[in-house]
Amino acid sequence: MTLLLGLSGGMLVLATLISSYRLVRGPNSLDRLVAIDMIVALMICGLAIWTIHTRDTTIVPAIVVLALLGFVGSISVTRYRVPDHKIEQPAGATAEEASS
Repeated sequence: MTLLLGLSGGMLVLATLISSYRLVRGPNSLDRLVAIDMIVALMICGLAIWTIHTRDTTIVPAIVVLALLGFVGSISVTRYRVPDHKIEQPAGATAEEASS
């Protein structure tokens, strides 16, 4: 049982590193939004693994709150998101210069 919990925790850490890379690298705001949603989902999974390991159910409300905040946050950001091609560029800059 401990081996499986350690293995699943290691996979969660690896997935978090990959998602963090996508969050930093981009290339657009929608990719960053998906990366943030993925990191929140991985936090929920990590808390669930911790709950299984410690057999302490007091963390379950925090899992529910994180799931609710992740859902409402991603819906609201998606609703009010401005597409990347509509963001104004600095005067005299081309699209390639502004993205780097």
